[in-house]
Amino acid sequence: NDSGAGKHWSDNEVRALINIWSDEKIQQMLEGATRNKEIFEEIARRLMKRGIDRDWKQCRTKYKNLKYEYRALQKENEHLGNPRRKMRFYDEVDCILRRQPLVPSGWGCESSSLLSGTKDFTDEIK
Repeated sequence: NDSGAGKHWSDNEVRALINIWSDEKIQQMLEGATRNKEIFEEIARRLMKRGIDRDWKQCRTKYKNLKYEYRALQKENEHLGNPRRKMRFYDEVDCILRRQPLVPSGWGCESSSLLSGTKDFTDEIK
């Protein structure tokens, strides 16, 4: 499998993808775009700058899967009223889809008080 399409995404790779996805410019481009190959090529280029080798199709598939899983959980939790299941990176995806700025250092929404001193990616995405 030379395309690497089935290669598992590590947590760091998913975090980097989410961080790029959280960029306001990327979100605006993705909003309502039906032909989005160029957007995911840009995301793949930004990942490559961070040493992550993923093509645009892999980025688009991971993005779609994260959104699908998030929405499925939202629907499930609405019916149950009590969240039974959580997905990895739920809070990060929730921030993006609710249009709350991410705080990379704490991996929470900006409104949260999670401001630990971990690596700050915001400089890398400008």
